[in-house]
Formats: sequence, C-alpha cells, structure tokens
Amino acid sequence: MKAHKPLFSQIPKSPTIDKVGVEERVSRFQTRSIKGTAKMQGLSMVLSMIDLTTLEGKDTPNKVRQMCYKAQHLHDFQDGLPTVAAVCVYPTMVSIAKDALKDSSIKIASVSTAFPSGQSTFDVKKSDTQFALDAGADEIDMVISRGKFLSGEYNFVFDEIAAIKEICGQKRLKVILETGELANLDQVRRASDIAIHAGADFIKTSTGKIQPAATMQVTYTMLMAIKDHYDRTGIMVGMKPAGGISTSKLALHNLVMVKEILGEAWLTNEWFRFGASSLANDVLMQYMKQVTGKYQSADYFTID
Repeated sequence: MKAHKPLFSQIPKSPTIDKVGVEERVSRFQTRSIKGTAKMQGLSMVLSMIDLTTLEGKDTPNKVRQMCYKAQHLHDFQDGLPTVAAVCVYPTMVSIAKDALKDSSIKIASVSTAFPSGQSTFDVKKSDTQFALDAGADEIDMVISRGKFLSGEYNFVFDEIAAIKEICGQKRLKVILETGELANLDQVRRASDIAIHAGADFIKTSTGKIQPAATMQVTYTMLMAIKDHYDRTGIMVGMKPAGGISTSKLALHNLVMVKEILGEAWLTNEWFRFGASSLANDVLMQYMKQVTGKYQSADYFTID
C-alpha cells in the first residue's frame, strides 16, 4: 500500500507559547537532585543516547575512525558501559564510519541538505541525502531552510521535509530546526509542528554551529509539540537536543523533563538522543566518580 502523503493544510494551528510559563516549568526540572543508584542509571542511559559527533571542515578519515573506536569503547577499564547510540558525520565520511563500525550495532547518522546553512537548491539537497544513504547511512539529519521559514514560506519548508523523508524511506529522518536562528519560542513551536507533520521521525534543536542551541526552554517547547501530536494521533516522534549540552547535570535534567512530559516510553535511544562531542567525557567522569569515589583525571579519557 502506498504511504499516505502528508498535507500542509492538515497541520493544526500552533498554540501561542507562554514564555514565562515555560521558564517557570523548566526551572523546576533544574532543581531536581539525582543521587545514588538513580544517578548511575541515569548516567548510563545518557551514554546510550549520545550521537557522538564530528562535523568539522578539518575532519579526516583517521579522526572519524578514532571517534568510532571511542563510540564502541567509552572506557577501556570499566565493564558494563553501554555503547553510544550513533556516530554523526558528513556524507563523505559515512563509508569510513561504516567500515569502522561494521562489527557493532551503533547507527551511522549523516547530516545532509547543505548542512549547516541549508542554503542550496533542492537538487543539491536531494543528491546530498542520496549520497549519504548510498554510502550506508542509517539515519539522516537534515536542516530546514530557515530563510524560507522566517519569510513565512511554511509550505515550502513542509514540502522540502516531506520530499527528503520520501527519499529516506524507512531510514530515520531527524529534522534540524536550528532554533538559535528562530526568533522566539512561538517560531520554535511552529517549526516543530511543520517538521512533525511533514514526516520527521525526530525533531532536533540545532546544528551545533549557532548559539544559543539546545536550551531547556527550547527543548521543552519541542517536547510539548511531540506530546500534542502523540495525544492527537498516537504516533511517537523522537527528540534530539544538540549543541550546548556538555555536562552530565544538564543531560540528566533533560531526561527528567522528557520523563515528566512524554513518559518513560521515550527514555530509550530509539526515541531520545543527545547530539554531542564533549558530553560523553563529562558523563564518564561522573560515572567513574560514582564507581570509585573519586574523579579521574581528564587524561584518562580520549579527546573527542
């Protein structure tokens, strides 16, 4: 049976966001103290949800191979640690990552659609995506056309996302909103609703190239869009905050927020990810502190 094609006209009107209310709700999540066994479980969960990422112009095959090794061996002297969920690289590095991870279950995510700016033709964006998929990408992280969105051309943005999802087929599509370039939380909510209804499997805050990125206020707003969609349709959509989450404390606060808004069903790497490069090391330091009672030197951890 042919899949139902999403229609822009079916998107419900996005609610107006109460910025003060969002800030008050988020502040409650930030006061939670997680200790003992719950903290250990939370830290292990965070590690399993990381998309370990390198997206630099200076990326080399050896750097990608090193990152893939770390993805599989977060700490060589501590048993029982999970692997990360995925590695995220440019399309030209997908084949390198695929070879390095061939004996693991770690997913390979690739950015596409003229990441990070999104400023190109659709033919280029389509080719970019197809190249990554042909090279072996399991997941695609696309950027939306923020210029079109900010100009009010919402239908254009919707159609572009839907077309990329059609190319991806069963491969998971994460749609990057680049929230640091959106004017306010109302715009974040509108972009979230458009992406979800156009077929996004995940919505993602940022490329990591623009600040502010994954603030808890932005993530909260996007989680509420996911919740409202689920309440209406019963369809789950994933969430990926990326950029600016570099400490275990902030990551754990995000998990508390996810659990309270969406429920425990989203507390797996199937439905929640962290886009990160430096987060893993901080989480590992906190984890080893719980195991040994003292902090290990940063020299014990590889530089991402």
